[in-house]
Amino acid sequence: MTFGLVFEQLLNGVQFGVMLFLMAAGLTLVFGIMNLVNLAHGSLYMVGAYLAVAATAWTGNFALGAALGLAGALLVGMVVEVVALRTLYERDHLDQVLATFGLILFFNELVAIVWGRAALYTSLPAWLQGHVELFTGSRYPVYRGLVIVVGLLVAVALWYVVTRTRIGMLVRAGASNRTMVAALGVNIRLLYTVVFGFGAALAGLAGLMAGPIYAVQPGMGELILIQVFVVIVIGGIGSIRGALVGALVVGIVDTLGRAFLKPLLGSVISPPAAEAAGPALASMLIYLLMAVVLAVRPEGLFSSRGS
Repeated sequence: MTFGLVFEQLLNGVQFGVMLFLMAAGLTLVFGIMNLVNLAHGSLYMVGAYLAVAATAWTGNFALGAALGLAGALLVGMVVEVVALRTLYERDHLDQVLATFGLILFFNELVAIVWGRAALYTSLPAWLQGHVELFTGSRYPVYRGLVIVVGLLVAVALWYVVTRTRIGMLVRAGASNRTMVAALGVNIRLLYTVVFGFGAALAGLAGLMAGPIYAVQPGMGELILIQVFVVIVIGGIGSIRGALVGALVVGIVDTLGRAFLKPLLGSVISPPAAEAAGPALASMLIYLLMAVVLAVRPEGLFSSRGS
């Protein structure tokens, strides 16, 4: 186990973490402001990936396809909020869970009808297929590095919007007291639609960036959504800063655990036992981490007031 290999896997953990952050930031905004439990957030991740694949094939340009996929995810999110979710804000969380679970089934079947059930794969343009030399002497894919840079830039931009702009002030005020914000003349319905669409765009951005790394297929959103909920619980519900820290911690712990736990176990127990126990324990690490965080800080690492 060389330092170069550990550092490369650490970068992979950061790359996975920023993708989790894009999902978690949108979901925690929606829950913190609208008090809406949206199980269909992973479906918007899937929609962003499919729209980017389709737009790239149509235009023949990867960057343009990604931009169109992002715009499409934004539009789909706003339509879903207006058509399906607007009537759920005053309902209890069980009704929201059932309704958004229905949206999961709807989107999974819709993409299967339009694109089929076979997995799709996105080919990268030549300028994103290379590698960069790391100071450790190893090489790292350019595209994965781009995902890290884009994710961190989005995190900075999101922090600025939420904490330094008028729309961010309205978002924070809506999270604290939506009734008072509405009484002051703010169109709370429009605010909800914009926030939900923005959250959908963040999920779509994560999905379209995941396309060239993972397979694009029906149901891909549910696989990552469980980890996103772990991120939100660890970081603190309603906190953007908590979503970023929690996502990076979960991404790094999950990646390093899956890469190195089995060989580490193999050095202390028999190889067959390590082969059996290693993957199972690696998949449990983030949930054990969540349990430890909740035992120490039941509200998560950051409260919503620390957004």
